[in-house]
Amino acid sequence: MTNTVDVDKRRFLTNATTVVGGIGAIAVAIPFISSLSPSAKAQAAGAPVAVDISKLAIGQMITAEWRGKPVWVLRRSEETLATLPTLVSELRDPDSDNTDQQPDYCKNPGRSIRDDILVVVGICTHLGCSPTHRPELAPEDLGSDWKGGFFCPCHGSTFDLAGRVYSGVPAPTNLVVPPYHYLSENQLLIGEDSQGVA
Repeated sequence: MTNTVDVDKRRFLTNATTVVGGIGAIAVAIPFISSLSPSAKAQAAGAPVAVDISKLAIGQMITAEWRGKPVWVLRRSEETLATLPTLVSELRDPDSDNTDQQPDYCKNPGRSIRDDILVVVGICTHLGCSPTHRPELAPEDLGSDWKGGFFCPCHGSTFDLAGRVYSGVPAPTNLVVPPYHYLSENQLLIGEDSQGVA
């Protein structure tokens, strides 16, 4: 019986084991590291959304989805815009002083970039229900003073056609105006302002 050690064979086996172990560790680490990245669906949910308004008629509203929330795009008439200043005394925040509710470029009476187009998140600021668009004037259930707006059926909060909340209702703040800008006259991008800030 001989007690000699084959050093070359030992070195080869040690190196081979190290390489195989390293490959195994990388194979285990890749799926784990990949799982930490947001999914394609999650990335898409926060991505800006382009909306074509070329066929949006006066008084018509369309809904887009951005970050899992409904965003309303409403084309307002001249008559609608004329009613907005008459409601100031009935509103909780008529001048949109709560700066968390809209970007600076929408802090105006219409809460919009263009007077005729309103863009707001369609979620009530009370408990997160979705209000309904109620453009009709003086409906029986909302009273003779109603000049059109949004009504939340969950707890009765009301908003005008600029998304401003009425006084004396459960909703504490105006509807949120998301960041947005126009790509062209008939297309807007919701979720990003003109400087690319979300």
